[in-house]
Amino acid sequence: MDGQQNDEPRRDRDGKTPPGRPRRFPLTRRSASHPDGGWRLGLRRFAVAVAILVVTLVGVLAGVVAGGNVGTDIGPFHARLSVSPTTDGGTTVNIPPLGSLLLDSHGGPTQLTVELGALEQSRVEALIDDPASLNRATQSAVDEVREGVMRLGLRTVGSAVLATLVLALLVFRDTRRAAWAGGLALLITAGSLGTAAATIRPQSIEEPRYEGLLVNAPAIVGDVRKIADDYTRYAEQLQRLIGNVTQLYTTVSALPVYEPDPGTTRVLHISDLHLNPSAWQIIRTVTEQFGIDVVIDTGDITDWGSEPEASYVGSISLLEKPYVYIRGNHDSGRTAAAVARQPNAVVLDNTTTTVAGLTIAGIGDPRFTPDKSTSPASGGLSQPTADELITTGEKLATTIRSSPRPVDIALVHDPAAAGPLSGTCPLVLAGHTHDRQINTLPEVPGQQPTTLMVQGSTGGAGLRGLEQEEPTPLAMTVLYFDQEKRLQAYDDITVGGTGQAQVNLERTVIAPPPTTPLGATPTPTPTTISPTPTPTR
Repeated sequence: MDGQQNDEPRRDRDGKTPPGRPRRFPLTRRSASHPDGGWRLGLRRFAVAVAILVVTLVGVLAGVVAGGNVGTDIGPFHARLSVSPTTDGGTTVNIPPLGSLLLDSHGGPTQLTVELGALEQSRVEALIDDPASLNRATQSAVDEVREGVMRLGLRTVGSAVLATLVLALLVFRDTRRAAWAGGLALLITAGSLGTAAATIRPQSIEEPRYEGLLVNAPAIVGDVRKIADDYTRYAEQLQRLIGNVTQLYTTVSALPVYEPDPGTTRVLHISDLHLNPSAWQIIRTVTEQFGIDVVIDTGDITDWGSEPEASYVGSISLLEKPYVYIRGNHDSGRTAAAVARQPNAVVLDNTTTTVAGLTIAGIGDPRFTPDKSTSPASGGLSQPTADELITTGEKLATTIRSSPRPVDIALVHDPAAAGPLSGTCPLVLAGHTHDRQINTLPEVPGQQPTTLMVQGSTGGAGLRGLEQEEPTPLAMTVLYFDQEKRLQAYDDITVGGTGQAQVNLERTVIAPPPTTPLGATPTPTPTTISPTPTPTR
């Protein structure tokens, strides 16, 4: 029809092909016995198997990432356990902000990560008050870890199989193939965890490797057992020390020597906390009991300036008082940024601020040298370092002279930078040396005298303070300024000492200067208060 040839063979009325016409057959699939058919069928089955394997691996990975973690309590800590794929096994114990312990605990393609979170205050207090509870917590910690790992394994297997089944159904839309993928996921996940369990090495806890701050812990603190014993004795005193500080405030308030005016501004000067968590407890107590208006920190709040240490500065916000800070040589730019994120903190770096009526100027230390060689005991400054610090002091002096408001207090970390500030302001605060000192800077003719107050270590020098037979005591100073923002008195507070739970306070009252020529130095009148030490040996 229409000139087109019909390839279909003509048939008679009975449906048979007329004689002489070739009979044609419809196309059919080649049988499996045919050489080409077997090859194609095998290739197709291989492709399906590879697709199931790929879907299974993706599903297992997604399931492990989504569900391969559990929270558990280990003693007073809330910890999070998680697993992840790896090539050589092992366990990582993260201890913010100190760093990590790496344990060669097992083989296989599974890594266990233990993230120790915050201490629960109620549980810690209960352990401190009841030594029997502390022993029970130590014994039960192993069982708690074992229970957490078992729950983690079951959750990981279930999550991996479920994620694989869902993914396989979405990809293949075939229940049989989804079942194959789910079974394979179960085999892979359970096999990996079983391999880890079969190759566990309990002795690995005795040979940990360190990362972060903990890399330097053995070199800094020496014999771990000796330090642990010393620190345990030291930690046992904290509760008694805080109670002594509270009693101390009552004693100080009754002193007839000096009574602060209602308009007095109280400043707490701290420095060199060096990651000591005990320091925050004392700082909070003093801030509350002494009615502090502003806290000034002259640097070295951390030890190594690393990212994990940033969580340590979170306690600043708990003070609920203005917190003025400059960077020390152990503090990095990340440390300063973490402090600046606190809602009540002000970070000064060759800048000025006015807080609680006081105009304060400060500059960070020009160095970032957190290694042990830069500790105060390492010796004097090299000439290039001394020149660098003097240049830093000169920069701050220029900023102070150009300030629209007279500066009441200047802040530097290393007292070696304070020389150029003579005559620019009445008071310079510093730290760094871990040794409390008070001096008058060399006077500049025609300029007001400048007092330099160097703070001890409010953190007891951190881990370094435990190297000695007795830990370095915690030091801080309360400064009293009158309504004209002149320093009227100060209380030097010293807390701690191994073997004695003791708080000492030395009050110095600065007599008002008589009508003498400009440059006369006021005479301080010290008063020392030492509450009775309580032996704890």
